[in-house]
Amino acid sequence: MSLSEDRERLKTHFAGDSSQHPNKWSELWDKGDWLPWDKGMPNPALVDTLTDRPDLLGSCWTQDAQGKQRRKRALVPGCGKGYDVLLFSSFGYDAVGLEVSETAVKRCYEEQEAHGDKYPVRDENTGAGKVTFIVGDFFVTDWIKDIEGDGKFDLIYDYTFLSALPPSFRPDWALRMSQLLTSEGRLICAEFPSAKDPKLGGPPYALPPLVYLEHFAHPGKELPYDEETGHVKEGVSGPSSPSGLKRIAHWRPARTHKIGEGTSFVSVWQH
Repeated sequence: MSLSEDRERLKTHFAGDSSQHPNKWSELWDKGDWLPWDKGMPNPALVDTLTDRPDLLGSCWTQDAQGKQRRKRALVPGCGKGYDVLLFSSFGYDAVGLEVSETAVKRCYEEQEAHGDKYPVRDENTGAGKVTFIVGDFFVTDWIKDIEGDGKFDLIYDYTFLSALPPSFRPDWALRMSQLLTSEGRLICAEFPSAKDPKLGGPPYALPPLVYLEHFAHPGKELPYDEETGHVKEGVSGPSSPSGLKRIAHWRPARTHKIGEGTSFVSVWQH
């Protein structure tokens, strides 16, 4: 099936009541015979970011409130089969993958069991971090009880999670990201699809860089979109919120999944 056919099929599957969006993802996972978003490996852009940008991310270690050293906690919402979670663990992070589907979480543990050796420890002195996969809704807090610590994360990664959500979810998405990120934490966004026409709908929904800039500046706030073009309007929502996130780096990756070559970006954010 071609890319355009996959996208049209996704659009048809998710048409209708947006409140049923999580259930519709679960339906696809439960059936399991058509998962067009699954690339079978981590995004090379994330591999390169973790490898080449310690200036932005620091090490996988931090200190708790008592000054005791601990591993940083990384979160991957909408983690799919968990490839990125296993990658974070190999870099020494205690990594958590969150999925709304019980079937998807089962696939994650199966992937870890069958192919965990594809994610060798990057630093023998550091070792691997803990891997945890959780069934839960990103927009509620009940799954946090299963996470060690204060329920916040030192590193969060978004790739095709935001693009899977209807645009009406974006204010709450930005707010939850802000709430879940520690005061010194970093959020990595692999921005895709950045070149798609917003009027074509989704999923995946179009995500030009301005979407991230405006929503992270005003987490939780409904923002105006141009009805004719479908693009978020720039600079009309007032000054940035104190709870907002600011972009500290933005680049076009040398490597990424083939579908995003030449059009996607990587951005890094902090409070």
